[in-house]
Amino acid sequence: MPREYQYPFELRHLIYFREVARQLHFRRAAEALAVAQPALSRQIAQLERALGAPLFTRSRRRVELTAAGRLLADRVEPLLRALAGLPAELQALAEGRVGRVRVAFTGLAMATQLPGILREFQRRFPGIRVELNESPTSAQLAALQNGELDCGFFHPDAPTPGLRIRLLLRERNGVLLPADHALAGRATLRLRDLAATPFVLFPRSHNPGFYDRVLAAFAQAGVTPRIAEEVWPRANGVGLVRAGLGATFMCPSEARLLPPEVAFRPLQGPAPESRLVVGWKQPPDPPPVLAAFLSVAPPPA
Repeated sequence: MPREYQYPFELRHLIYFREVARQLHFRRAAEALAVAQPALSRQIAQLERALGAPLFTRSRRRVELTAAGRLLADRVEPLLRALAGLPAELQALAEGRVGRVRVAFTGLAMATQLPGILREFQRRFPGIRVELNESPTSAQLAALQNGELDCGFFHPDAPTPGLRIRLLLRERNGVLLPADHALAGRATLRLRDLAATPFVLFPRSHNPGFYDRVLAAFAQAGVTPRIAEEVWPRANGVGLVRAGLGATFMCPSEARLLPPEVAFRPLQGPAPESRLVVGWKQPPDPPPVLAAFLSVAPPPA
């Protein structure tokens, strides 16, 4: 194990040096520091011995910085300024006003709740950096348990040990069709109307609960689904619908702004339900930065 470097001087030596460098007068510097002039002179001499170089040239009329003194003055000023601001920075960190928060999201979150949360959070807490990562529910749950995320916007279906969740959205899905689909002109549809239509879903491993609710809805409708593609992320599925390769499920909150190549239609009868939560790891009291982020998230739905 490498030995820790021992500095041959202390912080007070740098503080005293900076004041003498500012004043270029030992008596005035001693008065500003509220120390005796002989004591100040000894501290400067100790610093010069520690650094192995004279820092000032002294005469009866004036005090001037040497080349080494000018170099040290350039280095020490930003250092001492940063140290002076450290207590305020630590206080801001403890109060959750600065730092970073790591947030994962699904496509549904970004299409509904998350943009408004991010906008308000940036307005209220400009000193906190948000690190965003789109990932499926299964990956978020693992990352939250491992401490790789601070919070996630995902779709829960089974109990989540060790996590706390807040429900943000719960809606029945409708269906997203190509605009030129034969059934796109109807106001509402039933799943049995779509028995011949191929569907674009996502891999079951990403969100088993919703995938199983999709299959259950088809079973209730007496229809065997035709699954044309399984893709992720969400935007890819919507892109395939735009290309005319199939239909997909979407909740009404997600369908407010759609390109002209697609049409959203509500479903009557059996339909899968989407649930969106924000979740974070226990204990009940989150760190200050995470608490700040959660304070902006909507209250439980």
